[in-house]
Amino acid sequence: MTRPRPRLFALLLTLLAGLVLAGCGASQQDTAPAPAPAPSPVAAQKPVAEPVSIDVPSIDAHSTLVPLGLNQDKTVQVPPVDQPLQAGWYRLGAMPGQVGPAVVLGHIDGNHKKGIFWRLHEMKQGDQVVIGRKDGSKATFTVTKVDQVAKKEFPTEAVYGKTAGSEIRLITCGGAFDAAKHSYLDNIIVYGTLNT
Repeated sequence: MTRPRPRLFALLLTLLAGLVLAGCGASQQDTAPAPAPAPSPVAAQKPVAEPVSIDVPSIDAHSTLVPLGLNQDKTVQVPPVDQPLQAGWYRLGAMPGQVGPAVVLGHIDGNHKKGIFWRLHEMKQGDQVVIGRKDGSKATFTVTKVDQVAKKEFPTEAVYGKTAGSEIRLITCGGAFDAAKHSYLDNIIVYGTLNT
């Protein structure tokens, strides 16, 4: 039996690491959640300042927020996969503090690095999510549920549908990694309600 060459072994380790930290998917489309319904009107609500940052102390996640809209195929945009520590908020839905679900998206990994929501699956009921706003105010949410669902069964209505109060959703990829498609098979979704 021959021993593997050191260079070959190092190359195999590098390839394996690349598969694990390849990002949520090979393309923006792979990383987007299911198509969002038509945005609910929020103009009549009490105005709140635009969200600019997110802090999730329980998983040591901190990021500025970039606004996200819809792709041409009507799926929700995601932050650039080559900037895995950047989170974004869905600007066509409710802003944090308004009635409705405010949606924040981030990568589990990307560009061969851990992403802003690498540890999102570790969150538990009662954890806090703090959204900083442009005017210096903050909206703090308490986590009510953490869910893992297959991307093909994405709960569009539960995530983007109408709510009685101000809520938040944090979304990333998760579950098994499909090396052939360069994509995770599931989504991790965190649900929370605004502290009053």
